[in-house]
Amino acid sequence: QVQLVESGGGLVQAGGSLRLSCAASGRTFRSYTMGWFRQAPGKEREFVAAVRWSGVSKYYADSVKGRFTISRDSAKNTVYLQMNSLKPEDTAVYYCAARAKDAGFSTVVRAQEYEYWGQGTQVTVSS
Repeated sequence: QVQLVESGGGLVQAGGSLRLSCAASGRTFRSYTMGWFRQAPGKEREFVAAVRWSGVSKYYADSVKGRFTISRDSAKNTVYLQMNSLKPEDTAVYYCAARAKDAGFSTVVRAQEYEYWGQGTQVTVSS
């Protein structure tokens, strides 16, 4: 089974930046669709961003579009989420997820479509 470990979270002031990393081990995920989700206390998991196997097709939630960038480095088995212009409402635990099969937008935005999940990394944005 693929293991995913997130890192890079922390405390940042509004308007600041963070880069999250998701390191994969086990099976290669070069052909996987990779996604980022987030979850605040008492709320359901929320789609943030996803990148398909080609690295060309990327999808973003409207709430982060223009501020966040997802990318992947297959040689390092790592996917990144660059977060700029952070807002207090971005505060959440951020999770990396992997899907073995390629799929379009309507599929990759649904958390239940991903087979593998990391343990999460906390992002806190202060006012």
